[in-house]
Amino acid sequence: MEPVETQPKKAARHRIYARLMAGYTAQPRDEDTEQRWTWLMAAHVVGQADLGLHLHSHWRMLGLALAQRDAAEAAGQLLRLALVPLGHVLGRLPAGNVGRATVSALRPMRPGIAVRRLIAQAARPRGGRAGLQAGCGPS
Repeated sequence: MEPVETQPKKAARHRIYARLMAGYTAQPRDEDTEQRWTWLMAAHVVGQADLGLHLHSHWRMLGLALAQRDAAEAAGQLLRLALVPLGHVLGRLPAGNVGRATVSALRPMRPGIAVRRLIAQAARPRGGRAGLQAGCGPS
């Protein structure tokens, strides 16, 4: 399976990441947690090439896992937070990986359609947060 092209230039990556995080933040906390995960996975895919964004995405994933009282996901996010700096130093970042504890931290992948749609929507000029939709469930 080919990894999806998800690494725009730095300025665009930061803009797209910010839009995705804004979309995540705008989601109601008490509704559709899978949709909230989809926003975070999309942000992770986009931010993975930047150490700060990469760490931030896992920090936010840890927060959601704790809010859901999902011990396995929280443990997986703690592991990923520890591995991220090493992955950046060694240049070993699995392209397209969605960052959840439910997938291998080392496996390149093609993100699901819902994640790819969010990234594409966030990358559109003047797209902002307005009009972004997570689609139908997790990817």
